[in-house]
Amino acid sequence: MDKLDCLERALLNTQEAVRDYEMYSKGIQDEEVCTCFKQLAEDEGHHAQQLSELIKKYKGHDFDNSFRD
Repeated sequence: MDKLDCLERALLNTQEAVRDYEMYSKGIQDEEVCTCFKQLAEDEGHHAQQLSELIKKYKGHDFDNSFRD
């Protein structure tokens, strides 16, 4: 698996986490827990944005199929 594959997989996982946390925050009555899940969703959204930017940067570039670039 090359670095682009890893980035794309991480992005999908992060987007799924955002959806999950948002869903949890809407289904929980406890305000503290709800707020926690909302914050986690927001944090993961930032991670997804970072990963997306890296994917855009590396798409179209020559890869050497390593993690060390």
